[in-house]
Amino acid sequence: MADYKRLFLEGHSYYITIVTHRRNPILVENIEALRESFRESKRYYRYSIDAIVVLPDHIHMIITPQVASEYPKIIRAIKYNFSTKVQSVTEQSIARYKKGMNPVWQQRYYEHTIRNEKDYLRCIEYMQNNPIKHGLVDNGTKWKYTSL
Repeated sequence: MADYKRLFLEGHSYYITIVTHRRNPILVENIEALRESFRESKRYYRYSIDAIVVLPDHIHMIITPQVASEYPKIIRAIKYNFSTKVQSVTEQSIARYKKGMNPVWQQRYYEHTIRNEKDYLRCIEYMQNNPIKHGLVDNGTKWKYTSL
């Protein structure tokens, strides 16, 4: 198994990508459950959502946790809460099943520590263009499920 090294820098923001299991397009159709999952995570962890875009099968967001080492717990809380609210009919491997995993999310997520303003703007631009890249809209401002 890979040994993931996470960088925890106090006062920094983190660009996060979370993907559903087998890219099952369940997020937009369950947007209220997803919003509630974020609200629930905020009951336990202090962080701001600086930017977010929700696509049918994945989320891009920039968060700034009050305690840097808690961002993995924040992501776990969001994923867990959503998984309890939404049932996925997507099949999963026997190995995942034996581990007791719910077939809603990919096990891992992508994280990038934002180092400066240029890096932050690059992440924002990528997020703005993502609905266009996936053919959902022809103009990023037309995508309904974004804070940008």
